[in-house]
Parts: sequence; C-alpha cells; structure tokens
Amino acid sequence: MCGIVGYIGGKDATPIILNGLRKLEYRGYDSAGIAVLNNETKIEVRRDAGKLDNLVNLVAREPVTGSIGIGHTRWATHGEPNARNAHPHVGTTGRVVIVHNGIVENYQELHEELAAEGVTFNSDTDTETIVHLIERYISKTGSLEESVQKTLQQIRGAHGLVVLSADEPDKIIAARIGNAGGVVIGYGEDEMFVASDIPAILDQTHRMSFLESRQMAIVSRKGVIVKTFDGKPITPVIQTINWDPIAAEKGEFRHFMQKEIHEQVRSLTDTLAGRVDFEKGIIQLPQLNLTSETARKISKIIITACGTAAHAGMVGKILIERIARIPVEVDIASEFRYRDPIIQPGTVVLAISQSGETADTLAAMEEGRLKGATTWSIVNAIGSQAMRVADGYISMQVGPEIGVASTKAFTAPMVDLYMLAILLADLRGTLPVDQRKKLVNDLRLVPDLAGRCLERELEVAELASELKDSKNALYLGRGINMPIAYEGALKLKEISYIHAEGYPAGEMKHGPIALIDKDMPVIALAPKDPWYEKMASQIEQAKARGGKVIAVATEEDKKIEQLADFCLWIPPVPWMLSPILTVIPLQILAYHIAAIRGLDVDQPRNLAKSVTVE
Repeated sequence: MCGIVGYIGGKDATPIILNGLRKLEYRGYDSAGIAVLNNETKIEVRRDAGKLDNLVNLVAREPVTGSIGIGHTRWATHGEPNARNAHPHVGTTGRVVIVHNGIVENYQELHEELAAEGVTFNSDTDTETIVHLIERYISKTGSLEESVQKTLQQIRGAHGLVVLSADEPDKIIAARIGNAGGVVIGYGEDEMFVASDIPAILDQTHRMSFLESRQMAIVSRKGVIVKTFDGKPITPVIQTINWDPIAAEKGEFRHFMQKEIHEQVRSLTDTLAGRVDFEKGIIQLPQLNLTSETARKISKIIITACGTAAHAGMVGKILIERIARIPVEVDIASEFRYRDPIIQPGTVVLAISQSGETADTLAAMEEGRLKGATTWSIVNAIGSQAMRVADGYISMQVGPEIGVASTKAFTAPMVDLYMLAILLADLRGTLPVDQRKKLVNDLRLVPDLAGRCLERELEVAELASELKDSKNALYLGRGINMPIAYEGALKLKEISYIHAEGYPAGEMKHGPIALIDKDMPVIALAPKDPWYEKMASQIEQAKARGGKVIAVATEEDKKIEQLADFCLWIPPVPWMLSPILTVIPLQILAYHIAAIRGLDVDQPRNLAKSVTVE
C-alpha cells in the first residue's frame, strides 16, 4: 500500500516526483524518500521519517536535480517507520536503487544467504534484499534488465517495484508480481512516468497503461517495452483516463474527507449516468456482459470485500435477495480463501473495492475463479486489477477518493448493487414491469435527497461538539440499516480513535445493553422502514437504562423526536434506498468529532487507503 512514482524525460525529475508523492500520500505516510540520477550519473537519495512535508523540507535544504528519478511514500511492514528504513534503498555499490510495494515472503532466508556472502544491510526492511540480489546478478550479467528478471524469479510474494541504475541512465525498470499494488505507466511527449496509482501522474498525462502480474516494463523517455518474465513481448493497451486532476485537490474544504462527503451528490449522479433509462424504466450495466440466459443460470452470489466495502455488500445482500430473489452470501475477503469455500455451478463471486488493488479481495476473486465461479467486481479505480481480471464489472464513477476513510466510494456501490438487483430480476423475468419502473424511478430522488442531508451539516457539527470527549459509542441498526450501524462505528473509530461498536439492534439484550449508561452515546438508526417499530422499542430500552440516544430518523417523526435526546434528520426516502442517506450524517458526525479533536482526518494513524499486502 506504499506509493511509488518514477520519471524519465527532459525535465527536472524532483518536483514531478514530489508532486506525485503528494497525490499518493494517502497510501502511506510513515516515511518518504526520493532518488535522482544527477547530471554526473550519480544516484542521490533523500529520505526522512514521518509525513511527506519532512522530505520536502529536506530536499529544500539539500537540493537534488536530474532528469530521471524514483520516489516512495511508505506504510511500514518490515522495520520501524524511520529514516533508516525509508525507501528508496540503494545497493552496496551505490549504483542501483529501488522502491518497492509488497512483502518479500522469503526475506529471512534471502537475508541470511546474502549476509553469508558478505553483504552489509543498512536497514531492517525486506526490500533491501531485492536491491542486493539485483546487484549480485549485475556483477555476473552486466545487464539491469536481466538482473531484475532473475531477482523477480527468486523472491516470493506479491510485489510492485521500480528500479534504476546509474550505469544504464536511459531507462527505468518497473515490474509487478501478483496482487501487490498496481503499476501504472504514463505516456508523455519525450517523457514517461511510472506510478502505483493514477492520481500520482494525472496532472502530467491522461494516457496510461497497466502492468499485469508477472510483467516487466523497460521505460525510456521515448516509450516503453513490456514483456513477461520469460521474455515474451506484450503490447500494452493505452487507455485515456478522463479524471480531472483538480478533483484531487481540497478546494474550499478543510480536509479531503469533508470534500468527498460533499461530493456525494455529484458522485451519485455520475453513478447513475449512462446506466438508467428513466423513460423506459430499465437498468443497463453493459460491462457485466449479462444476458437473460446467463442471469437465469445464477444460483448464488457471494459478495466479498473488506472494511467499508463489506458493509456496502451487506446492504447489497438484502437488495439482491429482496428484488432478484437470488441467494447472497457476504464474505470478508481476508477469510474467504482460507476456508475452502463451496463454489457450485452458477455461483458468482462479486468483489467490491474502491482501489481495485486490495490484496485480500483480489485473492478472493482468484479463489472463486479457480473453483469455477464467474467473477464480477464493483470498483472505482479505472484499469485496476479487480477491474481487469473480472468477467464483468461495474465502475463506481466517483472519481479519485483521497481520504483514507471512504465516503463517496461507500454510497456509490450501494446504488450499483441496487441497480444490479433490478437488472438481474429483469433479465430473469421475475420482476413485474410496473414494479421495475417504480424501483428505477426511485433512483431519480437519490442525488437531491443526499444533498438535503448535507445541508444539515451544521446541526451535526453541533452534536459533534457534545460528543467529542466520549470514550465509547454504540451504534444500533436493523434490517437494511444494520450494516450502516457497522459503518458508522467504523468511521468514528478510524478517524477519531473513539472506541465504537456497531450491533444489530435486536442483539442489544444479548450483551451490549450491559454497557449502556449516561456516558455511553447510543446512535440508533430509525428511519421509516419495515423495522421502524422495532427500532423505536430499542430506543426506549436504551433510554430506560440511562443512555444518551442519538437517532437517525425521518424528518417530522414526532415519535422518535420525543424518545431520543438528539435527532439527525434525513428526508423521506424509499426504504431500500435509505442506507444511502442514513450513513451521510454519520460520516459528517465522525468527521467533525475528529476535526474538533485536532486529529489528522485524511491520514489517520496506522491506516492507509489501499491495503495491498495481507
């Protein structure tokens, strides 16, 4: 989940790399570094612990200039997050340098082997073994390309890496193995770019290609040669990425997370664009490659995802089962492949991932594929691995999401799953036309209703001031809003560091009720839906135990207003679309509590945006 940037061309590489790292800082901010080949063909390295600003200040004090270089922002796996362990790592000769994303699974044995040969290690990282292996092979072959190729065949695990050598100053070599972070190649005029994710180079070029597993790219300022590890040439597919680089800037907002919460009106609109024919009342998801015949053959759908994406999948389970009448399981991706899942004919494995590069999710997709399942993905990052390897996909269409705590990439896949449920039911012939048109027509409401929720931000901010010193919180929901209780608790935990638990409200009397007292805020999801009366009862029980209850409720609900201590209002909405609205005040609440506490909202401690290692 580290961030990687590389440049080769006629310009000064340093500002281009630092700017790219700024765009990728969400992927890791334990340390950062840059290596540039100067005009004397000497590799100069600058590294520092902590956030990217520390590196920027170091480079300002100790400038480095050259037209070829690589940079890295780190999320630590091996070795403490300090300057000593920061990337890039230089070999013993000082002529080869590497940046790396992944875990060298056979690091210990390689380390011992190299140490026995007399190699001195200058860090505690597994990455350093790679650069020493490359140097070992260069001493025998004299070729950087061949040495990288031999090294990649020796290391185990999933990796993305970029290497340059002072002795071959006309190229950068990039490679990818397995499901570690992506490797993006950017095409310019007499210049080329390498990155681990699109935003790093989006303000330099919109023309990009993507390495698949076990492919290597030899990048020069004139272009790129791509080949497999056994030397087979590959013709890269160049895509035009139409994201607006301005979308990766904060603009008027204090944090990216706040900006992305407010972007949900637009992102929900974009999610519907090109997919919904309101006049005919039909859904079109052409990238899924679905026909009536294939839809009728589906016997079960397994939704697999991690974290926030898994919560969206839980909502999707209810939608697909209710509308399309297809059995759905939701599996945490990190567990899926380890339990030898039962995949029968007609099974679809549907992965949800904002980045499309989450290692556990990709591994779950591969497990499904190997067992004969059809694989689909709902993914935001264009050209990502989860999009490319799937038999069909749905693009979230929300644009770059920079804040580590996902917001717009949570509400969009819920809409995608709603549309998928309608399409499946339609193709299987199980949904009456009038009902289908009603469900489709309800989608018209979503962007405007989300906007009405956002208009209440100041009210939510007032509540945040009252809750900022809380030590714990309990989130309760039932039915389709039970996953929103999980998601609300997760948002509070990950950015405010307040302990919070999400629970099915019906389980309150099976343990959590013991925690309720005047110091335990209880956030209850109680919109007008089929579980409304049950939730009202749960609120009464919490109040009877002295709990402070905050209800997410439908506007003008006098009953809930009288029961709760505070209400976070949402406008009336068809119940199957209610999770898209109920989560918005919880996103805003978590954001403002964290901001009031003076915490780093966009880059919470120990977390990174894209988890590309297990």
